[in-house]
Amino acid sequence: MRLSFPAFGYLLILDLHHPGGVNVFDIAELNTQSFQIAECAFTVMAMTSGAAAASADLNSLYRDLRAAHLHPLWRIERNLLTEHPMPRAIPWVWRAADMYPLGERAIRAVPVDRGGERRVLSLGNPGLGGAPYAAGTLWGALQCLGPGETAPAHRHTPGAIRFVLTGTGVWTTVNGDRCDMGPGDLVLTPSWYWHDHTNSGDRAMFWFDGLDLPMVEALDAMFYEQYPEYAQPAAGRNRSGQAFAGDPARYTASGTSQRAARPEPSPLLVYRWADTDAELLRLARERPEAPVVSTEFANPATGGSVLPTLACSMHRLAVGERGAAVRRTGNSVFVVFRGEGGSEAGGSRLEWAEGDMFVIPSWVPAAHWSRGGADLFELSDAPVLRALGLYREEMVP
Repeated sequence: MRLSFPAFGYLLILDLHHPGGVNVFDIAELNTQSFQIAECAFTVMAMTSGAAAASADLNSLYRDLRAAHLHPLWRIERNLLTEHPMPRAIPWVWRAADMYPLGERAIRAVPVDRGGERRVLSLGNPGLGGAPYAAGTLWGALQCLGPGETAPAHRHTPGAIRFVLTGTGVWTTVNGDRCDMGPGDLVLTPSWYWHDHTNSGDRAMFWFDGLDLPMVEALDAMFYEQYPEYAQPAAGRNRSGQAFAGDPARYTASGTSQRAARPEPSPLLVYRWADTDAELLRLARERPEAPVVSTEFANPATGGSVLPTLACSMHRLAVGERGAAVRRTGNSVFVVFRGEGGSEAGGSRLEWAEGDMFVIPSWVPAAHWSRGGADLFELSDAPVLRALGLYREEMVP
């Protein structure tokens, strides 16, 4: 049986007895003669005047819809309502061997001052068409601060975290609290908090910047303001750290932070590496056979994530072990603090080493391993997914 009918400006020829089954031809390319397509059961049929009129009406409808900036759902529904998340971002690794030399060159060539307030190399995912984002919802970057420099004070609605990689003698002042920074420390600069960075040492410092900037941009909620002076006065030093020193509520099992009734940032602005390392050691002693142990940085006042939109975790991979493959809704950016290893991510094999950064997009199955042991810092948008009832997680065979 052979059927022919116009559809979306094309003539569709369907042969129900042929394995190929269907073919489509642009109406504009058809003549009024029927003809057989070589080596197949398809036949281009001459259009009747009624079919041609119907096709012309349909083409006219689409032209008028485009002119009115209207979109017919029946033509785009399958691209909008996919069976599972289809992120444009792809699994990717940014190499420390590339980033650090470029950061050093940027320190020599690009001053930090008003108008160019941060010397930052943002992670651009190749799947995002040139956008300066690590994933569709997350900004990741390497920030570079040279000796004797101060990055001026400002504030913005995107919330930010800083995970320190190298350097000493640097502090970030957050709403008047001068927070000293060292390798492995996690420093928070919540939404609309004043913050500036100072390097009093004689060497450059590098840290990972993570922000919810793409989310805030998508919500059309971007605000930014410079502080009236170049730097804000410090009313104290490490005050939040002293207030919560030794509090066990600073850490929780990874992925188990509570949804606070009223989302708010953690009052603790700095999580020290010595404390994080001690927590990972404790977990490893409790689970000596585990291929990986993980802890999530928590708001000690509410049990929630450190920021309303961002979760931060630390993972310790055992020597020669491989973790289970898991996929989750939401994006994650990983920073290799120590060690080397690799990840299987949706069919891609990512090899990484100390200082590298890599991204696992939403719903991409991922498993991590390390030959000699490794510590991975993770930034994710999980709090947003949980708050909206969109978070899913499952093991993958």
